[in-house]
Amino acid sequence: MGGSQSVFSEQELSDYQELTYFTKKEILHVFKRFQTLDPDSVERDKNAKLNRETILKLPELQVNPFNDRITTVFSSAGDGCMTFEDFLDMMSVFSDNAPKNVKVEYTFRIYDFDEDDVISGKDLREVINRLTGEQALNDEEMEQLIQNILEEADLDDDDSLSFAEFEHVISKAPDFINSFRIRL
Repeated sequence: MGGSQSVFSEQELSDYQELTYFTKKEILHVFKRFQTLDPDSVERDKNAKLNRETILKLPELQVNPFNDRITTVFSSAGDGCMTFEDFLDMMSVFSDNAPKNVKVEYTFRIYDFDEDDVISGKDLREVINRLTGEQALNDEEMEQLIQNILEEADLDDDDSLSFAEFEHVISKAPDFINSFRIRL
């Protein structure tokens, strides 16, 4: 086989460039990272579908407490398995070049554990548990934190956060954009 330049036609690279926040060179770099996860499968078929466990070999995902949700949200089949295009979408959204509104939309989807298009108290509990890890809050602290979040962000008092309410809260977090990224 030739170099990775020959893996994609010029048209495919142009299409990927148009659909992502990457240059052609960056797309080829993302493909190399994808290929590194399972060289044999990707060598046989550049459109190979890699399972969740394989995708989670990516060092940045190994340490992310939301890695299962990330793979589910970016998997076109919703099963955590990814093709190169799914992987490219994920890497593009996590790139420095992706706009904040795109990152906010995907963060909302990642935090919406039951996928009901709102972030409920139950979703918030899961987010907090994953973020606190070993330093888990007791039930009283957890309830107080969830109530504080909802008091601050739930503008229509329906005990959940719509996308608009979530977006409004995130806009007040200046460091959000820096925490939602994977560097090439």
